[in-house]
Amino acid sequence: MKPSNNIWIRRQQCPCGDWKCYVKYEGDDPASVSSLHVKSEITSSSSSSEAVFTPYVGQIFKTDDDAFEYYRNFARKNGFSIRKARSTESQNLGIYRRDFVCYRSGFNQPRKKANVEHPRERKSVRCGCDAKLYLTKEIVDGNSQWYVSQFSNVHNHELLEDDQVRLLPAYRKIQEADQERIFLLSKAGFPVNRILKVLELEKGVQPGQLPFIEKDIRNFIRTCKKSVQDNDALLNEKRENDILELLEACKSMTERDPGFVYDYTIDENKKLENIAWSYGDSVRAYTVFGDVVAFDTTYRSITYGLLLGVWFGMDNHGKAIFLGCVLLHDESSQSFAWALQAFMRFMRGRCPQTILTDIDSGLRDAISRELTSTRHVICIWHVLSKISSWFSLPLGPQYENFKAEFEMLSHLESVEDFEHQWNILVARFGLVPDKHIDLLYSSRESWSLSYIRGYFLARTLTAEFSVALESFLKRILNAQTCLQVLFEQVSIAANFGSQTREGMQYMNVKTGMPIEEHARNILTPYAFSVLQHEIVLSVQYATTEMENGSYLVRHYKKLDEECLVIWIPDDEQIHCSCKEFDHSGILCRHSLRVLMVKNYFQLPEKYHLLRWRLESSLGYLADENAQSSAGDCAQSFNTLTASLLTESLVSKDRFNYVHRELSRLLEHVRNMPVIDEYAMNMAVNSISDS
Repeated sequence: MKPSNNIWIRRQQCPCGDWKCYVKYEGDDPASVSSLHVKSEITSSSSSSEAVFTPYVGQIFKTDDDAFEYYRNFARKNGFSIRKARSTESQNLGIYRRDFVCYRSGFNQPRKKANVEHPRERKSVRCGCDAKLYLTKEIVDGNSQWYVSQFSNVHNHELLEDDQVRLLPAYRKIQEADQERIFLLSKAGFPVNRILKVLELEKGVQPGQLPFIEKDIRNFIRTCKKSVQDNDALLNEKRENDILELLEACKSMTERDPGFVYDYTIDENKKLENIAWSYGDSVRAYTVFGDVVAFDTTYRSITYGLLLGVWFGMDNHGKAIFLGCVLLHDESSQSFAWALQAFMRFMRGRCPQTILTDIDSGLRDAISRELTSTRHVICIWHVLSKISSWFSLPLGPQYENFKAEFEMLSHLESVEDFEHQWNILVARFGLVPDKHIDLLYSSRESWSLSYIRGYFLARTLTAEFSVALESFLKRILNAQTCLQVLFEQVSIAANFGSQTREGMQYMNVKTGMPIEEHARNILTPYAFSVLQHEIVLSVQYATTEMENGSYLVRHYKKLDEECLVIWIPDDEQIHCSCKEFDHSGILCRHSLRVLMVKNYFQLPEKYHLLRWRLESSLGYLADENAQSSAGDCAQSFNTLTASLLTESLVSKDRFNYVHRELSRLLEHVRNMPVIDEYAMNMAVNSISDS
């Protein structure tokens, strides 16, 4: 048995704290493939045996292996198993006779008892059963074949039902994919009974329905033990060398990237314990986009015994950006606290407004201690990824209805509505008491939209951002990613200058409103498209002015609830009860409607956040001479080309000359590099200085 190649796996320990409880993630390739395999393994033998008839004397097979497989399928269908007995060999024909017998054929010979005080007395299953199939080899037209020379299907014991016969040793088999998984879990310290439970959960089968039992797992691990012990010394040496190489890579990176920062701790044995690092580009990006940080701790390494944590942000184009990385020796609150301290040192002590994480009590405690002014949000996609493991088996056919209602519940905007619907949901599906329901409810203020609506999240809870994070992690991790390769992959992914940049996207105006025209020149296409959507919808809302100067804003068809918009003219402040601006940094349709009523032709400066402006882009802007907007560029080109067309149509010579020169110019522009590193560095530096 070779050691498993699967170095990086998803964390499987359930955040409920029960050591017997594990999380199965929907869509995991190894699990889903293995699940399909085991289900086909359970059903294929019985289905394939449907076509197997009773063997008979004179029946011919091409090989003795074909005959054995045929008899084996017949035996399984009929409630017993077989084994190979005697074979006879000659000098001319080689092996020319094979005897296959019932697994209970013959009698056990008495063994010499070991010199122990209480020797184990094992009862034999052999009872002298005479069921058998004998094969004889013959040569016909120069080709060998096997025919059944004797056959008996008379048993002197009870035959087993299908749910019992599958548990006979001959039919219990651990497939290679399951061997890899068992080996990996065993290396992680899982006891045999927990390994069996994990496999049942991953494959979605009822307890006792795997094609092997706990005893088989124990025997398999025992067989592998010597190999594991022999490999441990080599693995330990490799781990230490890889970790030292990672530390050296960090030291050498400081020479290539003056902004690169790293920190680490060592244990009492002078061995590296935790290590964290970040890059100059990431530190500079944090100065503008560090308001919201996602800390992903999905993956851990079995080989190295380390947890991987990655910090992400979102830039003004809605793209995920790398901010930092950490490897921790355990998942304790103390380790998470050190990681957060290191990250804050890298980012010069500036705490984010909001941090997004998975459900984890140790991480929650560390955040509450180290980031006292930061809002903690649990990503809803992390919650949804776990509810299948928690509720699919207990709820059975009701699970899909529960899942749909839970998702609607998580998006309710009113706290009162959430609390009321929560009680109805729990009662309807009989989930009182339930440890996972209790866990979700106790942390509801960190994941329910009704509670986090006022937290600034910069659109990081969108499905697109979740997919971007998972895509990043898959780029830097695969089954063979060692620490050195991990560091190199992260370095490439974190290098903003080497990333492919999309061209400047020209956004068309949809309403012709001055507010829209003005915003297009200031915001990135991503932020402008979101604001534009709100502007388009704002015309469908009616306003009613209150005595105190506030406004009630409602849809003309009453498709959603009315909102209260407070307008403070002295310092041009506007606040909406939907809290969209507090949540995303982009004004809502209700506030926009009131500003239009107030005859505003452009939004007040404070409502174009720096994080969404074109001027904050990393790598898109060259220098002060190149900071014209996409609209200005389009207008300039339209004016120039119109004049050029008018002048070129005066004569044929002029037209031919213009056509020739434009073709040459176009070819030259196409051959120019896409990214101007000097311009990009100027843009990044200007951001860090601001």
